[in-house]
Amino acid sequence: MRIVQLIPGSGNAFYCENCLRDSNLFRALREQGHDVIRLPLYLPIMSDEFDCHSDISIFFGGINVYLQQKSALFRKTPRWIDRIFDSPRLLKWIAGMGGMMKVEQLGDMTLSMLRGEEGRQVKELNRLVTWLASREPPDIIHISNALLVGVVRFIKRELGVPVVCSLQDEDIWVDALPEPQRHTVWESLAQRAADIDAFISVSEYYKDLMCDRLRIPADRVHVVYSGIDLEGYRQADLPTHPPVVGYLERQCREKGLGILVEAFVILRRNGRVPGVRLRIAGGKLVEDDPFLQQMRRRLADEGFSGDVEFLSNLNYEDRLAFLRSLSIMSVPAEHKEAFGMYVIEALASGVPVVQPRHGAFPELLGVTGGGVLYEPNDANALATAIETLLLDPEQVRELGRRGREAVLENFGAERMVQGVLRVFEEVMLAAI
Repeated sequence: MRIVQLIPGSGNAFYCENCLRDSNLFRALREQGHDVIRLPLYLPIMSDEFDCHSDISIFFGGINVYLQQKSALFRKTPRWIDRIFDSPRLLKWIAGMGGMMKVEQLGDMTLSMLRGEEGRQVKELNRLVTWLASREPPDIIHISNALLVGVVRFIKRELGVPVVCSLQDEDIWVDALPEPQRHTVWESLAQRAADIDAFISVSEYYKDLMCDRLRIPADRVHVVYSGIDLEGYRQADLPTHPPVVGYLERQCREKGLGILVEAFVILRRNGRVPGVRLRIAGGKLVEDDPFLQQMRRRLADEGFSGDVEFLSNLNYEDRLAFLRSLSIMSVPAEHKEAFGMYVIEALASGVPVVQPRHGAFPELLGVTGGGVLYEPNDANALATAIETLLLDPEQVRELGRRGREAVLENFGAERMVQGVLRVFEEVMLAAI
């Protein structure tokens, strides 16, 4: 099967679970013999695990998208000028700066992109379609998330290729917009959703949410859990002297790091789990620095700085070693997550998790049996859940064993590819 993937790049070194899912899918499809091309959008694709095909230029480069949004002049510039702004090095630098645009500006660009052939970035859309038309036509095009649906109508009109869209965490982006932009973006997404041949959701929870938000019939949305390459994951030692609590996500407020730090302070004050340590990994953006400084000051004021490690973003091998160093892991996200790749990575290493009872977490722990839930956004409840678990090492080992077995059986990349290919084949058959 010949497949083209349209994937937004992160352009930055931080733990991005959607990026990991897209990359795992790309690699697993190729390993099964499919002809897959992935086209980076906005920013370079960041991955240390395999070839990112940097020889393929970036489409809808973030700087050009912004300039075309702000000025009619840049909607007419020749390609040689646009190419300067599409430099991967320049785009990585811009991504590293972070937080340079107001949410209102991002909302305007989001709306323009959703308007596709009627938006201000139509020059970029024409370039993408021209590039696709110059190659052997794909059997199917797969877009990474619903925020890209604005390109679909024009692509299908010009190329006649069916398009499948993954659904993963779009609500977090859209719901952060101010009104009335938020409402307008959801309406635009719902209207453009009609152009998609089928959707793939990363969880049953998120399927229900997006069927409601986008007014999609349930039979158009297929659930395929995210999967990982299981080969490198080995059983952790689950240390108890002292036990180690881990965090693996972008180091920011929204992912609940502040809640975890406060829960750790409570744990240490209680003193019932002597010497418990906290290891924090996943990388950050520049805009996260003030929050992280606040967390460091909080720990220093309590005298616990020496018991907490703030690690940078970890490459694949270092991430595996990090997971094996933990007793349990918790990412107490403030918002409702569509999935939680870090949960699967921890369980693949036999490390049980403590997660808030919202979003996809109850579903994932119901499927895997690899952890416990607590009431969301409550540091005391989190501290109690972690403490209860750490005081019962046998329970820690049992949850880790159960979770690892479930992940090895149900959450490998091969299992994910099988589910995705079933959707692709169904769409292609319907298009005949």
